[in-house]
Amino acid sequence: MEHTEGNMIDVGLAFFPDVDERDRGAAEYFAQCLDFVELGDRLGFQHVRIVEHYFRRYGGYSPNPIVFLSAAAQRSRRLKLITGAVLPAFNHPLKLAGEIGMLDAISGGRAEIGFARAFLPHEFQRFGVDMNESRDRFEEGVQVVRELLAEEEVAHHGKFHRFPPTTSLPRPTQRPHPPFWIAALSTEESFRMAGELGYGIMAQPVVPDSLRRNLDVYRKAWQESGRPGEGHVMLAFHMLCMPDGETARSTGREPINRYLRMLVEGASEWTTGADSADYPGYRKMIEKLRQDDFDRLHERGSALVGSPDEITKMLLDYHAACGGFETASIQFYFSDIDPELARSSLELFATQVMPALQRA
Repeated sequence: MEHTEGNMIDVGLAFFPDVDERDRGAAEYFAQCLDFVELGDRLGFQHVRIVEHYFRRYGGYSPNPIVFLSAAAQRSRRLKLITGAVLPAFNHPLKLAGEIGMLDAISGGRAEIGFARAFLPHEFQRFGVDMNESRDRFEEGVQVVRELLAEEEVAHHGKFHRFPPTTSLPRPTQRPHPPFWIAALSTEESFRMAGELGYGIMAQPVVPDSLRRNLDVYRKAWQESGRPGEGHVMLAFHMLCMPDGETARSTGREPINRYLRMLVEGASEWTTGADSADYPGYRKMIEKLRQDDFDRLHERGSALVGSPDEITKMLLDYHAACGGFETASIQFYFSDIDPELARSSLELFATQVMPALQRA
């Protein structure tokens, strides 16, 4: 998870499919994504990242990020392959550890594993998992996967999983295990946990002040654990880069609004009765997201839409306002954006924005 020398901000490609057969067939969608992986590798991006979600347009094309990342490993030479993120609540740790070891081997040691708690009620319902067990399942799952990757003959007798002494195969190529990340939305506890364990944090560029408070919690926990440095922060941004800023905004407005509608649709049960003590404030947060739109995202700096100069300024301003971050994960092929437009946007960003993100 080393920060690339000379970069103020490393940049990678994020894929978050908000599509289904009504929009674009899966074979076509993934063929285009893998072409973009090849392009991103050539253009000097640092990573490729994809989610785990199920059953709905919001992420449902990617039930297993490791499958996609294994294909991406064959279409790239340098890109780190990041799960953004796997969901321990819906995966047995023995299966997950084996799959991670396999991805790490196939990619020659380029795997990085992000874990998330999951937050969509319909997924918990369909897997028959109680949302009130969410945090406990997450913490046990991450711990057991780490042990299985780092050690041999691991036995476990936990709240959710039990197994006799077991050696996970294949053993990871990176020792003791690939770098780990924790995905966090707004819960201070998740930021603290990532810092205490020495893992990177994957966060969303929400209001800079509240993010700054959570990142301070993360960095303080990191330092108090006795580790060198201040940790590693990744933020995810939507991005559309065009020569003319006004054209970019008028072009990007509806696809980003559509993405937000898919998110609210995917999380709709929060607004119709779902509740859990493990998710304080989530109902209110999803209700608030229902009011969100392109202009609000753009205003708070989480939608990088504009000319190269405008996007550079937005990124550097956000970097300063939230107290800094090491990595930006860029969602450039989203909603119903035309693949050719996404390609030209990515190329323009790589040639005119990325050089400005180098350390002076």
